[in-house]
Amino acid sequence: MPKKKEPLYVVRNSAIHGRGVFAARTIRKGTCIVEYKGERIDNDEADKRYDEANMRRHHTFLFTLSKITVVDGSPETGGGDASFINHSCEPNCEALIGGGTIHIYALNTIYPGTELLYDYQYELTKDPTDRKFYVCRCGADTCRGTIMKAAKPRRPKAKKLPKRRRRTAR
Repeated sequence: MPKKKEPLYVVRNSAIHGRGVFAARTIRKGTCIVEYKGERIDNDEADKRYDEANMRRHHTFLFTLSKITVVDGSPETGGGDASFINHSCEPNCEALIGGGTIHIYALNTIYPGTELLYDYQYELTKDPTDRKFYVCRCGADTCRGTIMKAAKPRRPKAKKLPKRRRRTAR
């Protein structure tokens, strides 16, 4: 009888936020770990379900799949374990969207007991208070302080060179 492999991960309490997903055994770089599952809804329904005004701090299971579809991964809608993967500014996983699905892949080899983390990269808005509402608690050395997407670095403006004098032939 073939030996049954133990699961890739377990869900348990996290020091970062609520529940988290942890490697149960070594997960090799590039491994597809889990699919982000849940009810597929449109943007209007997602806005109704996400009541930001009445939250003390940010918490959502909504994941944008496309311009018109959002996956609600909350436990009430049949969301799976991927919904409990926390954010980090130094992730060891990434979420890849393709073929109408969202899958979580290992960015590098992840060892047993290590929490699985990916960068949520929420879209920046014009409201400066968003950074405080979407505070990051990942504890990474390079933590940017928010789960929002890092601002694109500005390209320095080209310096204007002084006008050169034209040499005239004599």
